[in-house]
Amino acid sequence: MATIYLTTSIRAPINACFDAARSVDAHLSSAIGTNEKVIAGRMTGLFEAGDIVTWEARHLGIRQRLTVEISRMIEPTFFEDKMLKGAFKSMRHEHHFAEENGLTIMTDLFQYETPFGILGALFDKLYLESYMRKFLQKRNLHLKQVLEGA
Repeated sequence: MATIYLTTSIRAPINACFDAARSVDAHLSSAIGTNEKVIAGRMTGLFEAGDIVTWEARHLGIRQRLTVEISRMIEPTFFEDKMLKGAFKSMRHEHHFAEENGLTIMTDLFQYETPFGILGALFDKLYLESYMRKFLQKRNLHLKQVLEGA
């Protein structure tokens, strides 16, 4: 199982960061390069625990669909989404929020498994892990810029 761990410091209140991270609209605006859209589930607003959403986007030149459930939520410090259906063998994304010295520290723990055994593992090491890290970093930078008014 691959794990991507990211920490982003944001000069904004924890509640605003928590809401931005679970905003459908913020997610869509951060993923413009992949033509991402919601094709089932909550189309706008803020995700709540138990919500199920299906995203469609173009990744790696292929149109893909990913269905996730917001499986756990503790406002305003934590939520988790888990893949129900998609290209990964499994996927879980934890979003953690903490206040420190006037900043909100947003921490992502993104874990996934690739299908196709050794070929999937090789693809992950050669390309996928880097691609996913950059995708998440871009999203976090977008949220930071929006929240800090940049």
